[in-house]
Amino acid sequence: MFNLLKNKKQEGISITAPCSGMAIPILEVNDPMFSKKVLGEGFAIIPEGNKICAPLTGRIEAIFPTKHAISIKSDEDIDYLIHIGVDTVELQGKPFSIFVNTGEKVTTETLLAEVDFNQIKQAGKDPSVIVIFTKPEQINEVILNSNKAIYGDSCGKIIL
Repeated sequence: MFNLLKNKKQEGISITAPCSGMAIPILEVNDPMFSKKVLGEGFAIIPEGNKICAPLTGRIEAIFPTKHAISIKSDEDIDYLIHIGVDTVELQGKPFSIFVNTGEKVTTETLLAEVDFNQIKQAGKDPSVIVIFTKPEQINEVILNSNKAIYGDSCGKIIL
C-alpha cells in the first residue's frame, strides 16, 4: 500500500479538462487571488465551449448559491474548487445552469454545469474556468500537457 501511494506521488494523477479551450498556468489568471496562489495551486482554461465537467472523480462538497463555483473532494481526498469566471459572483447565478447536487458522486464524465460565456463577457467579466486545489499541503505541482484543452480529455497531471 505504501509503495502504491509513493508511486502516485512520483507519477502524479491525471486531470481532465473541465472544458474545452486554452489551458493556462494559474500564474496567468487575471486575478491576483488566483495568480498569486492565495487560494492554492491550480490552472485555468479560457473556454471555447459551454460545458463544465469534473477534473477528478469525487463527491460534490458545496455549490455556491450564485452557482459560479463548485467545491469537490476527489476520491484521493484532494480538495478542489472549480471557479467559473472572475468576479462572476456579481452575476447572481444568471449565466449558470448546474446539473449536480451537494453530496453527489461525480466522475470526469459527469456534466456539472453549462455556462453562457457570452453573457459573462457582455458583463465585462473574464470567463476563465479556474481549477484551484485548495489545500496547499496536498499538491506540489500542476503540469499541463499543452495549451490546448479538450472537454473531458486529460489536460495534465498533479504531483502530490
